[in-house]
Amino acid sequence: MGVLGIGGLFFRARDPEALGAWYRDHLGVGAGCAAEGTAGEGGEPSPWFWTIQGGPVVFQPFRADSDYFPADKQYMLNLRVSGIDGLLTSLRAAGIATETRAEWDAPETGRFARIADPEGNPIELWEPPAA
Repeated sequence: MGVLGIGGLFFRARDPEALGAWYRDHLGVGAGCAAEGTAGEGGEPSPWFWTIQGGPVVFQPFRADSDYFPADKQYMLNLRVSGIDGLLTSLRAAGIATETRAEWDAPETGRFARIADPEGNPIELWEPPAA
């Protein structure tokens, strides 16, 4: 008995439908989405949830005065990705500002980039190091 993983992430939005569509369209995240290599019943994604690949999840409270993400935000979503260069190219082509810094990347932790959703919520994209 015990916790098996994160079962959902719930947050407020000024326009939940539009924000949900933005996450689906640009990141493949949300109800009806399935990560590469996963499939729902009959090979189709579920209309109710997002099917993901298993892997590491960092669960880490930060000090209230941390500068790791914007001080006016209570959280930052970190999404584990593959092919970060292609994803960043796609996001930039869609007019989404991206930020990368060489000092964020390290062979032992992987590569990182930052974006924000249309409501200003910070998102960190993380490509773990190759196994």
